[in-house]
Amino acid sequence: MVPAYVRVFAHSNALLVSHLRNVLAATGMPVELRNMTLGGGAGELPLGDCEPEVWVAPHNRERAEALINAALAGESDNPGWTCHGCGEALEGVFDTCWRCGRAKP
Repeated sequence: MVPAYVRVFAHSNALLVSHLRNVLAATGMPVELRNMTLGGGAGELPLGDCEPEVWVAPHNRERAEALINAALAGESDNPGWTCHGCGEALEGVFDTCWRCGRAKP
């Protein structure tokens, strides 16, 4: 029997795990978070069993791992840009220059 979901990421930092879950979910990929509240069991349970985890369907594993690796490396689908009005260098997530207010080309 094929497992319904496979683990693609685990870390002790629940905020990082939640962020990566959101990265995957933003692509429309079905994703589950597991072990988000087991941190208090560390010591009584093995540490690896208490870490928050991200799980996806087996057919999404490769794509999920690629997206996670890109997110951890700081890569983005939104490349940075330079404002044509004032020359300010901006991150790709910004649609308007913070310095002069000019819209992204």
